[in-house]
Amino acid sequence: MLRWVRHIGRIIKVGYTLSRHDALMDMVELFGERPKALAKLTRSTLKHDPNGKPETKLVIALQDLGPSFIKIGQALATRPDIIGPDVALDLLKLQDNVPPFSADKAREIIEEDLGNTIEELFSEFDKEPIAAASIAQVHMATTKQGNKVAVKVLRPGIAKAFARDLEAFRWLAGIVEFFSAEARRLRPSKVVDTIAEVIALEMDLRIEAAAAAELKQNTKDNPNYDVPTVDWDRTSRQVLTTKWVDGISFKKLDDIKKAGMDPKKLAENLVQGFLSQALNDGFFHADLHQGNLFACDGNKVMAIDFGIMGRIDLKTRKGLADILYGFANQDYDRIAKAHFDLGYVPGDQDYTKFKQAIRAIGEPVVGKPLREISAGKLLGQLFETTATFNMHTQPQLILLQKTMVTAEGVALNMNPDINMWEVSRPVIEKWVSENLNPFAQIKNSANTVYETLSRLPQIIEDVEDVIHQMRDMQSGKNRRRSSLKLFLYGILGGIIGSALMFSLYMLID
Repeated sequence: MLRWVRHIGRIIKVGYTLSRHDALMDMVELFGERPKALAKLTRSTLKHDPNGKPETKLVIALQDLGPSFIKIGQALATRPDIIGPDVALDLLKLQDNVPPFSADKAREIIEEDLGNTIEELFSEFDKEPIAAASIAQVHMATTKQGNKVAVKVLRPGIAKAFARDLEAFRWLAGIVEFFSAEARRLRPSKVVDTIAEVIALEMDLRIEAAAAAELKQNTKDNPNYDVPTVDWDRTSRQVLTTKWVDGISFKKLDDIKKAGMDPKKLAENLVQGFLSQALNDGFFHADLHQGNLFACDGNKVMAIDFGIMGRIDLKTRKGLADILYGFANQDYDRIAKAHFDLGYVPGDQDYTKFKQAIRAIGEPVVGKPLREISAGKLLGQLFETTATFNMHTQPQLILLQKTMVTAEGVALNMNPDINMWEVSRPVIEKWVSENLNPFAQIKNSANTVYETLSRLPQIIEDVEDVIHQMRDMQSGKNRRRSSLKLFLYGILGGIIGSALMFSLYMLID
């Protein structure tokens, strides 16, 4: 009963804040199958500027509700398949600047989590944070070895605040689903669970550190894009330490120009770096707003903050490359075929009509500078097309599309005349030539076979362990055990033979 009272009190407070900002109905409509009313509200006002001020009352209300709701809104922004593309674009504008917590508390968290005093960990540690966000704040420090670093510290009590708010929403969603068949169809509880999963990962800074390390490994051969090195000796669940970035924030365009850097080249490096991550590695930075990007010497782009990352498999990347290549070359047959081959559009749909719909999306874009293209409108057309042809939601592609919109906005600010398609063309064409030709297909098949064969020794060892465990069984079962052993090895032999035959077939074919 006490829990119910607590949940009701929290919901009333949230409802009051939403009502005060005249955003209560917007919140209710948010979890509809397609939030048409809110989409209508934003469609006429959204500008192509992900870093601008929020333009819907809902976003302003979430900001007013505090750090946990800011992060909940940002988590929702990664799922435009649930809330609609227009709302997702505006949620990206949630201002993540909140008052810092005390330096003493930051020191306490660092010392408790890393098991050493600040003096043992750093020769210098700035008390005043250089940035404070909804879940953490960052301090500048110098290690005993003389390395300048950025120390990110998780906000105290933030995990409990998230758990409290999400528990209240989960409770409310359960009640609504119990009394409403329409709500059961829309599954608000599933939406709350999705938000909880996204936020849970951000509550462990070791996950973010691992993402940073993986992205740095992937971009090590790119001279135009980099990621700060993780200091693993000073990183834990609540603390993330990375090498200090000596650069100028993308927010300070005038300073970038004064430093003699080329904004046009920086915009190009950002777009191509992002596409290279997505296509070559299937792992990309999914929060590319101006505050997370720095301009460094040689027009190198340095990215920070790896709490939101995207991942797409090879099959999806092949389809994505076909789609982007098709748009860049006005090859709408290729785009349509990719959608059908990947199963994004059901086979019972009309191929010719779908290709015509794709052409209607692509033709207005061809040859125009980015400033003349409404990314919100383009995304809206894409979602309308997918709905018309019963295309199933692809969350991984939607996150990629959302990130592309953000990258476009940042690139546009650096170079108002940039053309996304022309800048993207070299990366797309290179990937297509290396991965979608017949020899690449054979190579990929051979690699798959090799990976299977490389696991066989472990499989055989596991089988032997099972057989050895059977030795303790009754002696009358010895003959049966031998038969089982021969049977299992026969299966393994069949796997090896099939793999070799398949590899030979691919080479001949």
